[in-house]
Amino acid sequence: MDYFEWTEQLFDHAKVFDKPEALRGIRVLELTTLVLGPTTADFLGEFGAEVVKVELPPRGDTMRFVTPEGTFWKNASMGFFPENHSKYHVGIDLHSNEGKALFKQLAAKSDIIVENFRAGTLDTWGIGYRDMREINPRLIYVADSGFGQWGPFAQGRPSYDAVAQTVSGMIGISGFPGRPPILCGIFIGDWFGGLMAANAALVALHHRTKTGEGQFIDLAQSEGLVRTLDWTWIRAGLTGRNRAPAGNHDEAIGIADIFECRDGYVAAAAATDAEFAGLCEAMGDRALAADPRFKTLEARQKPEHARAALARVRAWAGKLARGEVEAAAVKHGFAAARVATARDRYEDRHLRARGTVSEYEDPLYGPMVEHGLGPKLSETPARIKWAAKPVGWHNHDVFTRLLGLSPSRIKELTEQKVIGQWAEIPGAKPPSEWTPEQGRV
Repeated sequence: MDYFEWTEQLFDHAKVFDKPEALRGIRVLELTTLVLGPTTADFLGEFGAEVVKVELPPRGDTMRFVTPEGTFWKNASMGFFPENHSKYHVGIDLHSNEGKALFKQLAAKSDIIVENFRAGTLDTWGIGYRDMREINPRLIYVADSGFGQWGPFAQGRPSYDAVAQTVSGMIGISGFPGRPPILCGIFIGDWFGGLMAANAALVALHHRTKTGEGQFIDLAQSEGLVRTLDWTWIRAGLTGRNRAPAGNHDEAIGIADIFECRDGYVAAAAATDAEFAGLCEAMGDRALAADPRFKTLEARQKPEHARAALARVRAWAGKLARGEVEAAAVKHGFAAARVATARDRYEDRHLRARGTVSEYEDPLYGPMVEHGLGPKLSETPARIKWAAKPVGWHNHDVFTRLLGLSPSRIKELTEQKVIGQWAEIPGAKPPSEWTPEQGRV
């Protein structure tokens, strides 16, 4: 069988639900807000872990109200969906002793706790790692924060993604020379930090399998971003030279930048000598590849040489449409792709074929479109089961199934406001067309 036909069948996303889940049987108890903590639990949930998300009712997670231009879709924040797939949502007032007792009961039946409050907050509430390990010594406790659980910068400081980009040094190398720094357009500190924390939790699970012991994981959002800065810090440490902003130019490759075409922009790069020769042939200038200034990667990396070559590429690309540059790249063996919009990606035939654009039917919200899952596993693939739900949506299910509480006890705790659900405000509540008579979906 042709290799590409074979891999398409092997990873067929239409058959995902016919295959087992790698983390089935692992329970994650999540007490988080915004993006960093929720993504940590979400990555684990995508591979089968049962995630119970605890929120303080009635408003719940702050991210329920962080939405583009203040707009809500079916009373839901569009910023809340991406990091809250397939979770069970419960509302517990953790300021009360009864609420803390419920949380501890859930912790006793869990494998992993994920929290991202300011360092030490849950310890002062009596539900931090020192308390939880007494209840469940096998527990893996993931504490996500901006600056870590100790150190001069840790105590009492809040953090957001923009702060993490600043503290890490990432923002210091962004933007164009002589102009202000530019933030990354996404919450990269949150998403990358969540990925690193989930990876650490998997390592801790493996260690527990061998020893039976749980452990405490400290993930600092800003330090996660430090890890992404490739040679930036290494050069500073070894040579004392700071890395300056270089705009869209990749200094390590030399011939890599964003170029304006007649109908928009393309990114193009030629790292190897063969790729650069192909680019020169596409431009109709084979002699350029033989020029000593550009003949080798080392020569092309020199700033003055790179500027001269990039000016030639910029003049060539400016006369063409984006599609023509892409076609030339395929023909001559260098890299090029148009700068895509969200709409471009949504309609992309390649991403849809791979399930990276994910469309599914949610029982509460109906047809949903989200970005699909990153890594594709042939035997235990990740999956989205349902969309994020309103605050406290799964109270009855979780408290009866996991803790064995009777309906009368749940009603009593609800009346005492130990257990709660959504406020009647957009972001926290169900769609307007849903009614309590419909029951839970």
